[in-house]
Amino acid sequence: MTSETEHPGPLSSSYWPASAAEQVKESTVTSLLLDAQRQSPGKVALVAGAPDPSERRRWTYSELAEQAERVARALLERFEPGERVAVWAPNAPEWVLLELGAAMAGVVLVTLNPVLRPREIAYALRQSRSSGLFVVPEIRGNPTAPVVEELRHELPNLREVESLAGWEAFLASAGSASTAGPLPEVAAGDPAQIQYTSGTTGFPKGALLSHRGITNNASFCAQRLEVTGDDIWVNPMPLFHTGGCVLAVLGAIAANATQVLVPFFDPGLVLELAESERATVMGGVPTMLIAELEHPGIAGRDLSRLRSVLSGGSTVPADLVRQVEATLGVRFGIVFGQTESSPVITQTRLDDSLEDKALTIGQPLPQTEVKIVDPASGEVLPPGATGELCTRGYLMMLGYFDMPEATAEAIDAEGWLHTGDLCSMDERGYCKVEGRLKDMIIRGGENIYPREIEELLFTHPGVADVAVVGVPDARWGEQVAAFVRPAAGHEPSEADLAAFASEHLAPHKVPRTWVFMDELPLTASGKVQKFVLRERLAGG
Repeated sequence: MTSETEHPGPLSSSYWPASAAEQVKESTVTSLLLDAQRQSPGKVALVAGAPDPSERRRWTYSELAEQAERVARALLERFEPGERVAVWAPNAPEWVLLELGAAMAGVVLVTLNPVLRPREIAYALRQSRSSGLFVVPEIRGNPTAPVVEELRHELPNLREVESLAGWEAFLASAGSASTAGPLPEVAAGDPAQIQYTSGTTGFPKGALLSHRGITNNASFCAQRLEVTGDDIWVNPMPLFHTGGCVLAVLGAIAANATQVLVPFFDPGLVLELAESERATVMGGVPTMLIAELEHPGIAGRDLSRLRSVLSGGSTVPADLVRQVEATLGVRFGIVFGQTESSPVITQTRLDDSLEDKALTIGQPLPQTEVKIVDPASGEVLPPGATGELCTRGYLMMLGYFDMPEATAEAIDAEGWLHTGDLCSMDERGYCKVEGRLKDMIIRGGENIYPREIEELLFTHPGVADVAVVGVPDARWGEQVAAFVRPAAGHEPSEADLAAFASEHLAPHKVPRTWVFMDELPLTASGKVQKFVLRERLAGG
């Protein structure tokens, strides 16, 4: 992959132009895959990193492209191009094949977090109007078939439900590719995926991402990480996140590298795969890296080929950057962005100074316009001043699916995506995260939105008022804390409320800290002063 050209000189304002270090390609997921097939047909593209080495299946780029076409043709037996098909499953090579095949068929993939509760799954399937669902027989020991059956009466658009356990039978339904007609034309600007994220309204929003956005973003990210066809990339990131299915999956394909897919995060398994597969690149959110560094088996692993580690998804502590580089003898890279930006906006370089890697989130990627503005006036601020980071360019989502008002709130009339993140930019274009306009909590790389939790807790008869905030946590970055004003005549306990929340929310959203108060601190207009709650909790 070619290297980036020099960045602009000293900036006079917190504005970074969309530098043309690399051109935006009119690429699709399919063109990315077929390019890799032509360039490296016999190269191993995908390794299923199963705990049992005897079960580690492998696909070359030629085999991966052939399998993707079989998936595409099987999908087209059931769905029309443009329809939405969801996948509710943990990491598996079939997930990757479905991602590639759906793109080839012009079908929009809806990615669902495996730990979502039935209520949350039903909402995403209904809001996206998904026509199909791919699911595994069980998730963490819980059978999925009864859940799907129970929900189907709420989902009039859902026609087909396929189990990944019957993958071969699904592929066989495609018939012979030699006798089939041509695959549909898919353009770079067409939608490729819907990834659900939440907002201050408490209702999850489906970010509609284009082929152009995710393929170029993955390519630029892999390029700045200096990934080449000689690299072996261990990917423990969940595939329902852009970090997993865009940066790692498509980034590896763009570079013609080998991806080793970790089925579930286990620090010992990641370290074993890094050694046995002779990994050169590894990714993970900070909590994953901390767990790997703390694992007792790390000292006995030969990780000498590992040369770089990529992290992001939540604040990366400066000490962690130093510790990873020193312990593993690697160069560290940090990405910053959000789902709506496909996802990376800024990224550090491997040869950046330790100070820049520890204290900044790097410079914008090529062809990515960034500015830091006063949230009130919208004026671009001088270098070093804190304001909201906005971005514009190829990387922006097409919008929130079927939510025009929410889209208009996120993307202004001039086409700028307002991230809600408070950042600063220095004269070199290096950015720092200073805070968030939104109350979003980031726990171990998972975005959690307080309003969703608050709205649920409000339905509990023992709760009169509630405010949910994020509080610092050494391992997870942040944890969820709930401040509750009990309803008159009720004395809800932590156990009661936690059990209630667990019935309706994914585990990572359930508050870990509960504080009961007679009154919540309010502004003159009646809004809860969440910063006061954080300060009180920090002060004990």
